[in-house]
Amino acid sequence: MKLFPRKLVEKASAPERLVRVGCPAHNCGGRCLLIAHVQDGVITRLDTDDRPDTLAAPQLRACVRGRAYLRRQYHPDRLLYPMKRVGARGEGKFERISWDEALDTVAQQMRRVKATYGNSALFVPYGTGSHNQLNGSQTARRLMNLFGGCLGFYNSYSWGAINIATPYVYGTLQTGNQRQDWLNSKYILMWGWNPAEMRDGTNSDYFIKLARENGARVVCIDPRHSLSAASLADEWVPIRPGTDVAMMSAMAYVMITEELYDEEFVRTHCVGFDSSQMPSEGGESYADYVLGMRDGTPKTPEWAEAITAVPRETITRIAREYATCKPGVLYQGYGMQRRAYGEQVVRAGCVLAAITGNVGVPGGWASGMALQAPDGGALWNVFPLGDNPVKATIPVFLWTEAVLRGKEMTRADGIVGAEKLDNNIKLIYAVATNTLINQHANVNRSARILRDENLVEFIVVQDNFLTPTARFADIVLPTCTQFEMWGVEDCWKYGDEVLLQPKLVEPPGECKSDYRICAEIAARLGIGDAYTEGRDERAWVEWMLARYRATRFPNLPSLDEFESSNIGVYANPVTQPAIAFAAFRANPDAHRLNTPSGKIEIFSQRLHSMDNAEIPAVPKYIPEWESPFGPEAQQYPLQAVGHHTLHRVHSSHDNNDWLEEAFPQRVFINPIEAQARGIADGDSVKVYNARGAIVLPCRVTNRVMPGVVDIPEGAWWTPDENGIDRRGNINVLTSERWTPLAFATAQHTAMVQVERSQ
Repeated sequence: MKLFPRKLVEKASAPERLVRVGCPAHNCGGRCLLIAHVQDGVITRLDTDDRPDTLAAPQLRACVRGRAYLRRQYHPDRLLYPMKRVGARGEGKFERISWDEALDTVAQQMRRVKATYGNSALFVPYGTGSHNQLNGSQTARRLMNLFGGCLGFYNSYSWGAINIATPYVYGTLQTGNQRQDWLNSKYILMWGWNPAEMRDGTNSDYFIKLARENGARVVCIDPRHSLSAASLADEWVPIRPGTDVAMMSAMAYVMITEELYDEEFVRTHCVGFDSSQMPSEGGESYADYVLGMRDGTPKTPEWAEAITAVPRETITRIAREYATCKPGVLYQGYGMQRRAYGEQVVRAGCVLAAITGNVGVPGGWASGMALQAPDGGALWNVFPLGDNPVKATIPVFLWTEAVLRGKEMTRADGIVGAEKLDNNIKLIYAVATNTLINQHANVNRSARILRDENLVEFIVVQDNFLTPTARFADIVLPTCTQFEMWGVEDCWKYGDEVLLQPKLVEPPGECKSDYRICAEIAARLGIGDAYTEGRDERAWVEWMLARYRATRFPNLPSLDEFESSNIGVYANPVTQPAIAFAAFRANPDAHRLNTPSGKIEIFSQRLHSMDNAEIPAVPKYIPEWESPFGPEAQQYPLQAVGHHTLHRVHSSHDNNDWLEEAFPQRVFINPIEAQARGIADGDSVKVYNARGAIVLPCRVTNRVMPGVVDIPEGAWWTPDENGIDRRGNINVLTSERWTPLAFATAQHTAMVQVERSQ
């Protein structure tokens, strides 16, 4: 793969510029700073943050993905021109067309679908493949809103269950202390959490490292020995996927029976812990569930061992450590809530934090979503989207259902803002997203749905590459990377920074920014002035900096000062970390939570009134619909999980050869399972279930527990003539079923078989 344009090898004619710039945001979980070396209109090198490093405002050091970005920036397969489909949808055959033809076609199709069905038949799907406020799917949402609206969605693929479940306990998503406070912790449970690979806030792994150096014991509970377990933890506890609530319940059993829980805090700040705290008669308290008072099954460590594969002695010891080594942090990762009953593990973790009294204190952690106090962290969308005249919204994960049976969907299907939908999705405008195919569950099903032109009648895709999703487009529009346009970004969940993204180089071919493309479509629809408000990208950045200044960053420099100083990032130093629920802890009557009771709801009356066994009022372990304990395990005995790999940010960078060399795509399997199947390290293996099959190399390793295989998520779906994926896309194997309360993805619940490939 050639990295740079030809002129780079010629003698330079201009001095080199070093520009500090925000790393292109592909939803890796961080926001980092790069130093771009620019010469003769080409970026020749990327370094990372060189500013002074302090605890209050640490450097934002980019990971290997940011440092390898030039392999993506100058990839020979960049889309350069607009194209239209000439073969069957999904076949991937296109021909080059002019921008006028492409944009005229998109505008014409938007008008046609609106006139034929109404605005609710238009849809902009979830997408995080690009985000610098002016690049990404939000540009298309502003366009649609000015055009009369489109079907909306709520929630995300990343945080589906945790977003919905956390407020049932705390009444808010802002349940996290600022991370500098982790240095006050004595004990940290990294439960299914892997910040060394997926980030979860720039520097989260660094703060854990500092906390450990400061004396905290760190325990990682995870089915795989992740890079976080290897580099940050004192102990790795492997656990069977989907059984975390069983271990949490058994830990609560130890705390209750040994009287290790914080009785005073539970009495004054919580409801539903035991029968004396119940908001209404007839409900089962948390203590009654844990002690087995109704179902006759005490949730003992012995009971949990059979389910979780964690030894009873380990469960007991960790329960005692977390209850007594205070203050402590129980940090919940997101993979375990992307499972069949993902809401339960979120609430169970919150309950452990509450009954140990680790809420509202320095060094503690309330668990749950844990957006940082006092403000929630990132502002996310500063670019104004406007109001959507279409009030109906669907759960983000159910877009395929809205294609197939939209008019049948009601509030029982998670519809919000209307009693039912009045349309099926007929037009999809996909910007910076690979969720239509690659990242959605059950890829083969999604492909069948999108191939049918009687269902979705028109698909337009904007992207840098012809991704698996783009192969299903009717029109493909080539877009800029963030280095080729102006933009700005702030922190991701944690952090207190604003990063400038100035335009560094000209885009290749005929690429345009997402903002410019939408502005030109808007002009064709007669709403161009309303869309741009007379601003180009740089003027919008100036406008957005004023918004940041008026909210969280009063001393933020002007755009001219920002650019001329070449600082790249402005940070609010954290010298006194904010503690979530500190005021509530001090006076629960004066600072009531936004829950019906005003307290931490271990028992939820709202959930109890739903009268649904899959949505219990207290968090419970519920066996998954695909598990080692079900009949499906006879044919498909292995649980498949898919971690976030340093090779990719979801599916972005899958074509980056440097990252492929460092982190090749392969399935990880324990030696016990490999030996039983006659599989040796490096063999090509077939991983399959009733939904499909993939073939890829294997890595035989003790770093994944027996009974589990790990397939890093995000590989580009590449089916052969028989429909077998040859790249290793785990979503060929995942299910489109959703969680019962949040209607969220349960893609990590999947059973498979593995055999040597013939």
